[in-house]
Amino acid sequence: MSIKTKKRKKSSRYHGRKRGTCGTGARKKMKGSGHRGGKGMAGTGKRADQKKTLILKLYGHDYFGKQGITSKKTERDKRKRINLDSIYKNLESFGKRKGDAYEINLNSYKILAGQLEIKKKLIITAQSSSGSAIEKVEKAGGKIILPEKKVGEKKEKEEK
Repeated sequence: MSIKTKKRKKSSRYHGRKRGTCGTGARKKMKGSGHRGGKGMAGTGKRADQKKTLILKLYGHDYFGKQGITSKKTERDKRKRINLDSIYKNLESFGKRKGDAYEINLNSYKILAGQLEIKKKLIITAQSSSGSAIEKVEKAGGKIILPEKKVGEKKEKEEK
């Protein structure tokens, strides 16, 4: 058995046979990626009409239009927030009962005042709280414990 040392180019091998598809099947299959379309959302652009319904289904109605700008220097407030209403409705899951009061530990949360009137005594430990939330809890005989702010440290550094 002899090994082929010279192989003719494909175009010359297929020359003159059938309809000039060069063994690729339909002619359009050989032309780049033409009939196959794009990948995913390729070619839509933001305001393209051809895939508008698809975009609205996938991404919702916030996709189109201007959304505004936020400076890169602007820091988002990443604190978690919880409303007094949701605490009051789920007291058993949030806190432990100590006598007539409920002790609730929410160290990483900011407490916000809700619509409900609070009638039970709550002792809540939190990162921060709104003034109206503190008022509501104290009116019912409870308190919100917040971490103490260290004010003196900055002044000492500035003096040095």
